[in-house]
Amino acid sequence: MKKKSMGTFCGNVNRREFLHNVGGGFPALALTGMLGQEGFFNSAQGAMASQNPLAPQPPMYAGKAKSVIFLFMYGGPSHIDTFDYKPAMTGMDGKTVAVKTFGRGGKKNEGRIVEPKWNFKQYGECGKYVSDLFPNVGSCVDDIAFIHSMTADSPIHGSALLMMNSGSLISGRPSLGSWVNYGLGSVNENLPGYVVMLDESGGPISGAKNWTSGFMPASYQGTVFRSQGDPILNLKHTDGMSDAEQRRLIDSLNQLNTDHYSSRHDNSNLSARIASYELAYRMQATAPEAIDLEDESEETKSLYGMDNPQTADFGKKCLLSRRLVERGVRFIQLYSGGAHNDDNWDAHGDLEKNHNHHAGATDKPIAGLLKDLKRRGMLEDTLVVWGGEFGRQPTAEYAQGTGRDHNSYGFTMWMAGGGVKGGVSIGQTDELGSMAVDNRYHVKNLHATILSLMGLDPNNLSYFFGGLDHTLVGVEGAEPIHEIMG
Repeated sequence: MKKKSMGTFCGNVNRREFLHNVGGGFPALALTGMLGQEGFFNSAQGAMASQNPLAPQPPMYAGKAKSVIFLFMYGGPSHIDTFDYKPAMTGMDGKTVAVKTFGRGGKKNEGRIVEPKWNFKQYGECGKYVSDLFPNVGSCVDDIAFIHSMTADSPIHGSALLMMNSGSLISGRPSLGSWVNYGLGSVNENLPGYVVMLDESGGPISGAKNWTSGFMPASYQGTVFRSQGDPILNLKHTDGMSDAEQRRLIDSLNQLNTDHYSSRHDNSNLSARIASYELAYRMQATAPEAIDLEDESEETKSLYGMDNPQTADFGKKCLLSRRLVERGVRFIQLYSGGAHNDDNWDAHGDLEKNHNHHAGATDKPIAGLLKDLKRRGMLEDTLVVWGGEFGRQPTAEYAQGTGRDHNSYGFTMWMAGGGVKGGVSIGQTDELGSMAVDNRYHVKNLHATILSLMGLDPNNLSYFFGGLDHTLVGVEGAEPIHEIMG
């Protein structure tokens, strides 16, 4: 079990952690005598001198994935209009049926059916049915595992986003990417271990709370990358300051911080601060190179849809994701959908207009990413995750129109690469897609699967804070979705 200290009491650990650990103090003292004091204190000094929270760490066991690319469709894409084929709904458009729903419109016991608006076709050797919204992704189904029975705790965007990103309905918890970096560190000392790229129309509700490191050191939080201009704001040299002058300034700050650090047993916040200065300095040279696409062929750019205005923005972010994975970035999250309803997948009004727009902007880039990773031999150790914070109801929210309300009772997510079985579909919702009825899986099971594929035990990867050993999946724990793991 991994543990790290946090918080101070009389310049050392906090009171709860002191009481938690003091029972082991006397056996440790005896062990010190047995092992020899010199070796003991050299080890302690070596541990204290390690000031890089993102130093590479061995996995807890052999995992198949080394990096994660999370394609987040913010707003809640409709599973029954994309990947969850419901032929029983054909001919039911406009009929009022008894079905329990709970979304933005509150709890209801009946509603007006909105029949799926796109045709479905079978793709691949597995014969998976996919909507006409995603023909390019359809060509990749033999590499994808579809989970049709996902459930979440909230049908409200803000709390559902936090749940999908951090495993909790309330803010302040470390996000999934932070847990991955905490457990494994980063293999690239010149780039962040956790990168977030937002939609061109803006970020999701609650903003940085979705990629925060919570009660972990700030080194584990997500760093927002821009696909155009400076990748990270405020990263350039101060006007008039040379590289050598900046190096001397950082060295001076680091010396002061290191002197301060040496009098404390394990101040993780200070350690993170020292590491962040060094990382920012190194990124001034490496981050611009990472987003420079000049050495990419026109064929590759076209594969990602960068030659089409509709797909160019998301396509560029997908291509940047591949480049960041090549450079050792551990966790990358891309958002499709911005802050306003018209800019994300939240289709309460005109479902066809909304999903045609967002699927049209992401289908080819996502397929391009999967195909490019596969042909480069990178898909086998890169885990790609697709989904939103929840799905949509089979019924209309309003008396008129085709819009669907939120649905956290049952929705679809998919995963590819990184040790995932391809060409499989598990779980199912009822014949209308209103709720999961077979092999129900919670968001925590999804998180457990991602951590497990990365070689991390979701129930034993813990962080000590406030007197408790916290885990991403909570005190009750969660099992991975073994059916999709190769």
